[in-house]
Amino acid sequence: MAKYRCVCNYVYDEEKEDKRFSDLPSDWKCPLCNAPKTSFELLES
Repeated sequence: MAKYRCVCNYVYDEEKEDKRFSDLPSDWKCPLCNAPKTSFELLES
């Protein structure tokens, strides 16, 4: 499972969430700063 980091440093961890990041809707926003999904980057393991 992957982790994705937002520009605000919020981390979306697929192991802790109920959906894969790629399965989130395109209009999904960061729960902390409201940044769009495109503002996230894949973290290297």
